[in-house]
Amino acid sequence: MRKTTALAAMLLATSALIGGCDQVKQVVTGQSEVKEAPYPERVYWGDTHLHTANSPDAFGFGNRLEPEAALRFAKGEEVTSSTGIKAKLARPLDFLVITDHSDGFASIKDLYNAPRSFITHPTMLRWYDMMHESPEQSIKAVGEIIDAKAKNNLPPELLNPEGAAERLKNNWRAHIATVERYNDPGNFTAFLGFEYTLMNRGNNLHRNVIFRDGGNRVAQVLPIASNNTIVPDGLWDYLDAYEKKTGGKALTIPHNSNLSNGEMFMLTDPSGGPMSAEYARRRAAREPIVEITQIKGDSESHPFMSPNDEFASYGDAGWELGNLDFSEKTTPDMQPGSYVREALKRGLLIQQRTGENPYKYGVIGSTDSHTSLSTADDDNFFGKHPGAEPSDKRVTRSQGLGRHDERQGWNYLSSGYAAVWATANTRAAIFDAMMRKEVYATTGPRMVLRVFGGWDFKADDLKSDWVKAGYQRGVPMGGTLKAGSGVPSFVISALKDPQGANLDRVQVVKGWVDASGQAQEKIFDVVWSDMDKRAAVGGKVPAVGDTVDTATATYQNSIGAPSLATVWSDPEFDPKQRAFYYVRVLEIPTPSWVNYDMVRFKLTLDPKIPLKQQERGYTSPIWYNPA
Repeated sequence: MRKTTALAAMLLATSALIGGCDQVKQVVTGQSEVKEAPYPERVYWGDTHLHTANSPDAFGFGNRLEPEAALRFAKGEEVTSSTGIKAKLARPLDFLVITDHSDGFASIKDLYNAPRSFITHPTMLRWYDMMHESPEQSIKAVGEIIDAKAKNNLPPELLNPEGAAERLKNNWRAHIATVERYNDPGNFTAFLGFEYTLMNRGNNLHRNVIFRDGGNRVAQVLPIASNNTIVPDGLWDYLDAYEKKTGGKALTIPHNSNLSNGEMFMLTDPSGGPMSAEYARRRAAREPIVEITQIKGDSESHPFMSPNDEFASYGDAGWELGNLDFSEKTTPDMQPGSYVREALKRGLLIQQRTGENPYKYGVIGSTDSHTSLSTADDDNFFGKHPGAEPSDKRVTRSQGLGRHDERQGWNYLSSGYAAVWATANTRAAIFDAMMRKEVYATTGPRMVLRVFGGWDFKADDLKSDWVKAGYQRGVPMGGTLKAGSGVPSFVISALKDPQGANLDRVQVVKGWVDASGQAQEKIFDVVWSDMDKRAAVGGKVPAVGDTVDTATATYQNSIGAPSLATVWSDPEFDPKQRAFYYVRVLEIPTPSWVNYDMVRFKLTLDPKIPLKQQERGYTSPIWYNPA
């Protein structure tokens, strides 16, 4: 056994494709035995963003659950969390993507388990000792590592430790073998993927990578690290090379744009110059969907850009104050480049200038949990990391990694999940649905949302097979309407989570470019519960009411509706203007996970801490392009 100054410490710089790999064993055979539906007949629920003990930060936070435990949990089995609590989903997921950080994949775990005498670099030795001293010191060590990564000033000798490539290769292959054992086409889909942790000065530019393929193809490459890079071009080059080498396919999903300080959705290219059509086209091809909601806040919209949207401030408390590691505070001028609705509007502007839309995104939600446990239910929330698993301390515990106190446990959201309209529960079918953007996001509830856009839909269509008609005469969510005759109409259906809360309302969010070349937006309430009793006043629908009893963390489905459906036409349609339309569905108020903790642990909390919320779902847009 050889000594090393870093012992696979972190942030491995292995970005080259590797050839001559042995084929991974335990590979599930082809998916041809699974019969696909002629068109998507059901929605599949999953998480495209989960971390296990192989992620350096997750391990440093105290996560000791390997990928196998994460997959077992997602399939509905009971596991024991890293803090010793029994954990089980009330309903299993249909698919899971484990996205451990490629930067330092499994390296902190290797460092922690190494003999102390083998570690000679002083900084690495100090981190090693901190991780073994206590959970609090381990978290501080992770904070230092994240700071160094954010500032791109890690010592060169730590970026390429001796033997790092071989250890990465072995850890990656072990991960692939585990995922392949749990992939069960037709019943449960386990994807291969990783997170590319791009972070410029602490501004979050992370992407999750999902492979369509099995282990025999994916084992031909190693995860690419983002060391000292500030633009995503290197990741796209890597994926181009992967597809050329293997014949496979992959996509990327940006996430937590709300923590990018305006850098995720810029109007320019990364150099600051005008975005070219080629750059816009490449980005759109590589990033068909975006993560709009997760544990670290909601990225749909913000009151700064949407002052007329009464529901625009959901899940932003604490997260709007600064970037990912709080090394840079957020100012109002940064906000537009950090939120998905504004990105959709900016995409129209860039398309008008270049002919290409770089931000033509479908939307999904996912957790970004670092506990190996995909939980987005408020009454069963296991938090961001082991330090935020259920306890009487987690609501008010600082989440500053020992460096600041601006964000506390209650700022986390119990969010979200990815919903995919696919023709089968297989890698190919779910991946292809993501590519065509026939997907939507929820903050946790498993509400069933469906939208079709066309030129001749009428209210009577809801009395017949409107889904079949939607595919025959229109386009589903994620599609583009070509110029037609008259005014576009949208068939919209929302069904409550069968185990959750009733629905308050369905809204259509429209964005367009006006005659002067400015991007605009408007929210339309299109159908809501008790419409005869809740007539809109001054264009605003009254609040649905509130049945939440915070003393017991309960609510009643005595208000709201179990389902809402309508056929809606845009009353302000201008055939000369580019536009997009997406649907937002709100539940009636329900207790937050903080309220459940308050009751469970008999806590007395500051009145400023919210105890209830209106959870929601967001569909992918339908776009309209003029002739």
